[in-house]
Amino acid sequence: MRLPFLLLLGVLSGSVRASLPDGVDENAIRQAALGVFPDYFQLLSLPSVSAEPADIQKNADWLGKAFEKRGFKATELANKGKPLVFASYEGNKGKRPTILFYMHFDSQPVIPSQWSQKDPWNPVVKRRGADGIWQEVDRSLLFRPDFDPELRVFGRASADDKGPIAMFLASFDLLRGKKMAPAVNVKVLLDSEEEANSAGIPDVVANNRELLTADALVLFDAAEHPSGRPTILFGNRGMTPLTLTVYGPKVPLHSGHYGNYAPNPAQRLARLLAGMKDDEGRVTIPGYYDTTHLTDQDRKILAEVPDDETALRKRLGIAEPEKVGANYQEALQYPTLNVRGMAAGGVGEKAATIIPAQAVAEIDLRTTVEAEGPYLAGLVKSYVERQGYFLVDHEPTDVERAEHGKIAQLKVGKGDEAARQEMDSPVGHWAEKALKMSSGVEPVRLRQMGGTVPTAEIVGPLKLPFLLVPVVNADDNQHTYDENLRIGQFLTGMRSMLGLLLTAY
Repeated sequence: MRLPFLLLLGVLSGSVRASLPDGVDENAIRQAALGVFPDYFQLLSLPSVSAEPADIQKNADWLGKAFEKRGFKATELANKGKPLVFASYEGNKGKRPTILFYMHFDSQPVIPSQWSQKDPWNPVVKRRGADGIWQEVDRSLLFRPDFDPELRVFGRASADDKGPIAMFLASFDLLRGKKMAPAVNVKVLLDSEEEANSAGIPDVVANNRELLTADALVLFDAAEHPSGRPTILFGNRGMTPLTLTVYGPKVPLHSGHYGNYAPNPAQRLARLLAGMKDDEGRVTIPGYYDTTHLTDQDRKILAEVPDDETALRKRLGIAEPEKVGANYQEALQYPTLNVRGMAAGGVGEKAATIIPAQAVAEIDLRTTVEAEGPYLAGLVKSYVERQGYFLVDHEPTDVERAEHGKIAQLKVGKGDEAARQEMDSPVGHWAEKALKMSSGVEPVRLRQMGGTVPTAEIVGPLKLPFLLVPVVNADDNQHTYDENLRIGQFLTGMRSMLGLLLTAY
């Protein structure tokens, strides 16, 4: 369970001897947060779905100015109309080690009707009532020196990932106000397409290798451990998208006239998908888990993570988990096969009494360092073919329809590969020291997170050690409706960032 904020505040402010420099106390952090909240709300009001280049450009322009205001030299890195933003702190000195900090400013799309507010791009402040329901309150409650840390800001990208950007800006406001210099040289890379697989980042990195040169990479993404302790992630899974289409008749057919005669592609697709997993959630495709091996030491590290799985299952609304791993952390070490959407005909008011012409499933494969996208996609392809399907890369012709009883198409999309850093490494020791110093508690160390960020596309070409430091609340609803950031997390996130900035590498 999350530590109550007052208890955590007590831990951070003295009972376990947190030791940020003099002047960087809870009051100074609150004041810096208060000063940046207007900027935070303004940034959240800018739509930032990467499919809209004009919106991305507005965000990039805003961010460049915001970083320049904090003493950075900012520039936009060309990316086919969706520029990334690079910023280098003008206080950088000599041969001191340089840390490249990564965040992203694009966001997931929104379906406004799903949200519990008028406009997901108009952030609101809410407080949880005694009944557990979130109620909107006047925004002015957040702009008081004694603001309640349990207030939350609801809006798209409030946590993922504009919240960390605002924390970073506030951290530099504090440092500059105290006339303090970071202990490391600071560079920042703000991605414009992370939620769309960072399609342009390989070219951006290749074209700006010298600009992005650093000694280590820190990514502020994902969510902190639910315990509320600072968290270090030493790796992330990759993701490869698949589109599986099963073909039926050339056109939709009247189910009364042709039922029991023309094969239904929706039912065939359902059988295909059902055969890919057993009842306990394990992928049954031969070889899918064969390259993943956890050592006894790995399992020991995973078992030490302070997860409350009873609370986790309650929050998720499930009675029991799938049986891929022995626990939650072990499950995240294996590749996944996830059906994220299906379509065939219509549903509800759009349903018609037809046999559909085709049925489509969108699938994502979460990959690992040991089980990369091409390997897993190849196994899925072989499985489909073993079920008797003739695979095409186009709409099947009349000749193909006449010769093959089962026809399907499997498209493999562009994905991101997984990356993992040794836990016993200089970058890991530096981060552990920094977060323990700034918080007064031992950070939670996680071998690998389940989600995907473009780590491999950056660290591969630049040959950088890396880690992820998530700073937002675990129950932030990122990627879905009612995304939110707990304001107490804004303060602890700033503490983590200040610890990293003020600790020599």
